[in-house]
Amino acid sequence: MSAEIQKSADVDQTAKIGEGSAVWHLAQIRENSQIGTNCVIGRGSYIGPGVQIGNNVKIQNLALVYDPATIHDNVFIGPGAILTNDVYPRSTNPDGELKDSTQWEPQGVIVGEGASIGARAVVLAGVTIGAWALIGAGSVVIRDVPPHSLVVGNPAIHKGWVSKTGVQLVQQDNEIWLCPESGTRYLKEDNQSMKLI
Repeated sequence: MSAEIQKSADVDQTAKIGEGSAVWHLAQIRENSQIGTNCVIGRGSYIGPGVQIGNNVKIQNLALVYDPATIHDNVFIGPGAILTNDVYPRSTNPDGELKDSTQWEPQGVIVGEGASIGARAVVLAGVTIGAWALIGAGSVVIRDVPPHSLVVGNPAIHKGWVSKTGVQLVQQDNEIWLCPESGTRYLKEDNQSMKLI
């Protein structure tokens, strides 16, 4: 089963798109990017040069993923979300000359397996989003997010922990947390992460 690419999409001939993936109207996929199998690239979204996207990823309408981002399997990126790549953005050098692509070093966002980034969220360059983390809609993420962490706001702050289903975990004791939807239990490790037990 080959990829389904709408005629209005702009897909560079060097981009690789896996079987079963769909690229919708007006999406742009730049040179040397790689998209895994069974992905959805939404209408009007942008995938920068060399971006690496795993399998079963949904990138919703108008999301912008700038290079050199790495998106692992099973990730959700909501409508209008932006993954940036310039820590110190400037249009020109101090002498007023327009910068070109050789005059700065892009830093990509890394999104761990199963993480979800809500609609209109912005993730700053160089940030790592841990596996199965959940970024609330409209949040501005300026620092790394631990696995299974729920962060919201501007700047985004930790508000709790979520399971693989995306449901907020309920604390059972000092170290054990429960997913009320699936019944799975998690062990809190070193105040920075959750481990399925």
